[in-house]
Parts: sequence; structure tokens; C-alpha cells
Amino acid sequence: MFFNNITVKIWICNSATDFRKQIDGLSILVADSFSMQPTSGEFFVFYNPKRDKIKILYWDNDGFALWYKRLEQSKFIIPQNLQTPLAINSKQLQWLLDGLDLSKFVSKKRLEYKDFF
Repeated sequence: MFFNNITVKIWICNSATDFRKQIDGLSILVADSFSMQPTSGEFFVFYNPKRDKIKILYWDNDGFALWYKRLEQSKFIIPQNLQTPLAINSKQLQWLLDGLDLSKFVSKKRLEYKDFF
């Protein structure tokens, strides 16, 4: 998947989105609801009310890109009752896209050494 190793922040919208919205409508939603710049390079994840579709909007150097996934037989497990957009990392995004429940998985912190023997 090309979302591995993304170093920018990834935000999940705190409520379902009307999927008739395309790039322009979603970028306005980012500016208004997220109170963020849609051209920041960060990834913005939107889902429909049935939770079987996801759109990811991001600024790619010189224009917007919109990624879309539709599940045929299941639903994305997205945290309920979010008050604000939820920040996740690229590993958590991959879990979400793979159909895993984010609340049941915790990433290990990266181990870093300052001194070696």
C-alpha cells in the first residue's frame, strides 16, 4: 500500500460525510470543520454514514489528490462519538484500511539508544 511510511499527520473526520462531495467540497470541509489548511500536506480521511466507503484528501505538491476505497461486504471500524478530528499515524491508517479496529491496537514506541556498549 502506498500509505506506508507517511510522515505527515493523518486526520479522521469526527463525523460521517456526504460522499457527493469531491475535492472542492472536502477541502472546504477541512478548512471549516477541521480549522486546518487543506494544502498543508496532511492527510484528511472521510467516511460515509454506512462506513463502507473512505475518501482520503491530500495536497500533493501542486494539486489535490483524492483516494477512494469502497468495501463490498463489510464496514470500516471507525471510532464513534469523536468530538474533534482524530490524529492517527500511517500504521493506524493501514490498520483502518485493512478493516481492523483502531481502539484494540496500540503501536509500540520506537526504541532509540543514545549510548552503545
